[in-house]
Amino acid sequence: MDPSRTAITEDTLHAPELLDALSETKRENELVRRQLQDHGTFGELVGRSESMREVYALIEQVAPSTASVLITGESGTGKELVARSIHKMSPRKDAPFVAINCSAIPETLMESELFGHEKGAFTGAASRRQGCFELANTGTLLLDEIAEMPALLQSKLLRVIEERSLRRLGSKQELAVDVRLLAATNRDPDEAVRAGTLRGDLLYRLNVIRIQLPQLKDRKEDLPLLAQHLVTQLAGKHNRPARFLSAAALSVLQFHAWPGNVRELRNVIERAVVICSGEQIERHHFAPYPIEQRERLRHEDTITFPVGTPLEEVERQMILRTLTKTNNNKTRAAELLGISLKTLHNKLNLYRERGQLGSSEPS
Repeated sequence: MDPSRTAITEDTLHAPELLDALSETKRENELVRRQLQDHGTFGELVGRSESMREVYALIEQVAPSTASVLITGESGTGKELVARSIHKMSPRKDAPFVAINCSAIPETLMESELFGHEKGAFTGAASRRQGCFELANTGTLLLDEIAEMPALLQSKLLRVIEERSLRRLGSKQELAVDVRLLAATNRDPDEAVRAGTLRGDLLYRLNVIRIQLPQLKDRKEDLPLLAQHLVTQLAGKHNRPARFLSAAALSVLQFHAWPGNVRELRNVIERAVVICSGEQIERHHFAPYPIEQRERLRHEDTITFPVGTPLEEVERQMILRTLTKTNNNKTRAAELLGISLKTLHNKLNLYRERGQLGSSEPS
C-alpha cells in the first residue's frame, strides 16, 4: 500500500456481516411501508398522493445501493428530508449523515468546509479541521444547492469523487474516504449546465438516479394529512394545546397556492399553533397571513355560472372580476389567479383583439 495514502476508516464488514446489515435494512424498510399504509407517512415525509408514492418507490429502490442521487425540486419541497430518508433506509444508517448548503457558505471558506485544512494552512487556521467528507466517512454526504458551488471547486469535487480520496488544505497527504454522495438543487440542472454554472461531467457523476419532488400545489390532496401532521408535531414542540384544524381553517389552506411549498405551510401552521389557546385551530389564527386575504376575496366576490357555460367565458369573467377587485393591479391579480404575469397579459391582449374587455378596459 502506498504510504502516502492513509485511510481514515475502512469498511471492514465481512460478507456475513454485510448480509446481516442488508437483512436488517429490509426489515426496517418494511416497517416504513406499513407506516405509509397506516398513517400516510414515509419516514419523515408525509402524503399519499400518486406523485409522492412515486418518490417513495424511488427512495426504496436506491437506498440499499451506493449510487449517487440527485434530488431536484423547488425550495421548500423537502429535498433534505428525501436525502435523510435515503440514508436511514440504507446499510449506512448507523454512520454519519452530513449536509452542507453550497449557497450559504462564502466561496473562500467552501473548500475548507468540504475537505478540511491543516493548522496554518491560511490566516486564521489555528488548528487542524476535518471537512464534511471526513465527517461523513462511511456514511452519507448531502451537497445541497450543488448548482451554486463555485466552478473551480466543482473540478476539485469531481476529482475526490473519482479517486475516493482528498487532501486537506495545506497538506500533501492523501486521505481515503468512503462516502455515499447525494446532491440537491432547486434549479433545473440541465439548464445550469447550459448556463455554465454546473459542470456537465460533475452532473453525470451525481445524476446516476434523479428524484424530482412535486410542488405542494400539485399534490393538494396531501394537504389535510400534512397539515394535521404539522399541527401534532409543532404543538408538541411548543407545548401548546392545539390538536386539529377546523373545516374552515382547512378550507383556507386548500385555497392558497403555496409558492413556498411545505416550508411555507410549516411556518403558517407553526404561527397558528403558537397563538391558538384551545384545541382547535380556526381560520382567524392565520391572519394577517395573505391566505386570509385570498379567502375573503373568494367569499366577498363569488361568481355563479350556469351549467354549460364555456370554460373560456368562465376564465374571462374570472380574470376581469379579479382585476376589478385588485384595482387593476395585474401583479396581484396574477398571483391570486395562480398564473404568471405574462400569461395574464397574453389573455388580456386576446380579449382586447376580440373586443371582450367591456367598457372598463384594463390599461
